[in-house]
Amino acid sequence: MADPTPPTVPVPVPASAAAAVHGPIDERAWRLYLDVLEAGGRITAATATGGPDLPATGGPGLPAAGQPQALAELLRTGLLERDGMDGSYLAVNPRFVADTLSTEMNAEATRLLNRAERLTAELDPLIAAYDSVPRSTEPAPADLQVTGREHIRQRIAQLGSTCREEALSAQPGQPVPAALELSLRQELSVLRRGCRSLTLYQPAALTEPAAIRYAATVTGAGGEVRLLDEPFRRALVFDRTTAVVSATDDHKRAAIISDPATVAMIVANFDRDWDRAERVCWNSLLDSAPAQATAAQIGRLLAQGLTQKAIATRLGLSERTVAGHISRLRDLYGADTLFQLGWLMRRGKHDA
Repeated sequence: MADPTPPTVPVPVPASAAAAVHGPIDERAWRLYLDVLEAGGRITAATATGGPDLPATGGPGLPAAGQPQALAELLRTGLLERDGMDGSYLAVNPRFVADTLSTEMNAEATRLLNRAERLTAELDPLIAAYDSVPRSTEPAPADLQVTGREHIRQRIAQLGSTCREEALSAQPGQPVPAALELSLRQELSVLRRGCRSLTLYQPAALTEPAAIRYAATVTGAGGEVRLLDEPFRRALVFDRTTAVVSATDDHKRAAIISDPATVAMIVANFDRDWDRAERVCWNSLLDSAPAQATAAQIGRLLAQGLTQKAIATRLGLSERTVAGHISRLRDLYGADTLFQLGWLMRRGKHDA
């Protein structure tokens, strides 16, 4: 006679179940939960605490010695619950457990975020005490070398955090968006402390939307950002006492200078360049950048008599790009030649 008891259908197990940690429970608890499901979703208290082996699921059954720890893990996470009638254990739908755990985690994340927002205010008394401590006026070594971009950034951040009066920055070339984000955080911190912040860029900044957003944010916070259509050296100066300059052409090494005579010369060069630099209404460029801002700068250089090739070199653009802007300017001004276009723009006949 055939056996009337239907065969047990094994619960499918992922291939990695026996070798990895699974979500909020460990491997032993994972295996025990699957064995409970294969047993019909319910096990007796004796079985759960190390009695007869449960049916194996996708591999050898869980050793009896490991079942109490696995049971405790499943009870802790809510994947098993005890039946108050007979003391047996019932499997709980993992979807319900996931929803419950997610809610708890979201609540904890919200609590941590709120705590983080209050942290600075809670530390304000310590910050004020730190700022009130007199700093040593002894100069640092006159020519300290720092190698590696990450070390240079860390040193600049340290100098910026101790800046008390003024930060000067001369940044030639094409601005890099990632570097602008770092500079923005540091400059806003300097401005919040009531310091003066002056930043000098070349007109190539007008071709980078991130540079325009950066400048608009800095000026909105009380800083100043100007453009100088001339070559100048990269340098940062803090409180007119410490300067950071590139020591190599690839900017992978910097010199930290505190020699008063050398710093005074760097500051004098910056002041001279700053006085000649052009003020820019950065907010007005936010909606038109970068195309209209670039076209306006090309127009100014044409009015100064520069050739198409010289303009491309000056702005770091291809001659083809400059030619396209010039073509649109000629249509706007109704000029037949570059000479005529430059003459019309010098007269200011139209607003480009």
